[in-house]
Amino acid sequence: MAEITPTDLELDPKYDDYEYPTKAPIAQNGHAGYLTPLQQAQVHQLRLMLEAEGFTKRLDTLTLLRFLRARKFDVNLSKQMFVECEKWRKETNLDETVPIWEYPEKEDVFKYYPQYYHKTDKDGRPVYIEQLGGIDLTAMYKITTAERMITNLAVEYERLSDPRLPACSRKSGYLLETCCTIMDLKGVGLTKAPQVFGYVKQVSGLSQNYYPERLGRLYLINAPWGFSTVWNVIKGWLDPVTVQKIHVLGGSYQKQLLEQVPAENLPKQFGGVCECAGGCALSDMGPWREKEWARPAKWEQTEAKADATITNTPGEIKEGAAAGGTAPAIETADVKAPAPAAA
Repeated sequence: MAEITPTDLELDPKYDDYEYPTKAPIAQNGHAGYLTPLQQAQVHQLRLMLEAEGFTKRLDTLTLLRFLRARKFDVNLSKQMFVECEKWRKETNLDETVPIWEYPEKEDVFKYYPQYYHKTDKDGRPVYIEQLGGIDLTAMYKITTAERMITNLAVEYERLSDPRLPACSRKSGYLLETCCTIMDLKGVGLTKAPQVFGYVKQVSGLSQNYYPERLGRLYLINAPWGFSTVWNVIKGWLDPVTVQKIHVLGGSYQKQLLEQVPAENLPKQFGGVCECAGGCALSDMGPWREKEWARPAKWEQTEAKADATITNTPGEIKEGAAAGGTAPAIETADVKAPAPAAA
């Protein structure tokens, strides 16, 4: 394999306004700081094609590179993916929703389905944790709606992009674009599996189609008996690069997990020593909360609406069109195969 040569990232002054490092931590083909002349040209080509169709937002180099990597630097396929993403954002009013989103039912929902970012792994990336064993959609839909759960997931992806990842990049001294994800399958037995995995499949369209290249590592812990057999079949369908990121572990996962996540950053229930006041799941602790590294998100600077709120209005997810109700709706995309996160 040819050696990957470091190169300066060609920035576009019209779109590239980064207040954090823009060079990837290790030499990887197609990543910032390690592009070939052809790949640099493909970034420019994709931007020109999108500008020609009237797009003006999210045309910065790092965003376009993520879409290009997701489609193996096929410019036409990358353009199609970007256009479909922008169409979804417009249909769901996502840009308008993010600055004003409120989710007061979060703590009650977390009693059944905790989903949260918490500190960083040893590479400096945000750690994202999901606990799937308590999912009870019937009970959860008495607290909130499917529509609002999906909306909240999308808003959290936006907050990952800014301010979480930029803060982590500042603290580490190099560009970080991915997460270390922990999915706890404890309690997901045969009776609950259809409901749990049906929901995961439904919402995975968000990451798979609209937030590419955000998965750094994925640890599936407390995997139930028989899951490894299923995984051996599934991984044959996946890109080898994606497979390398996924680690399926049983109940004795702590040693391997602690090799990636410092004990002081890992919640005690997973073998670490962290015990945040009020609970790790609700703390949102990380560099994005540390004064030295945190900066206001760009959506906070340009789109914040001080006195607007969103109320909890019952609704349902509708495929391909905005759902009704007063809360902006984030619908799922058509999901062709289960995928816990974007690769």
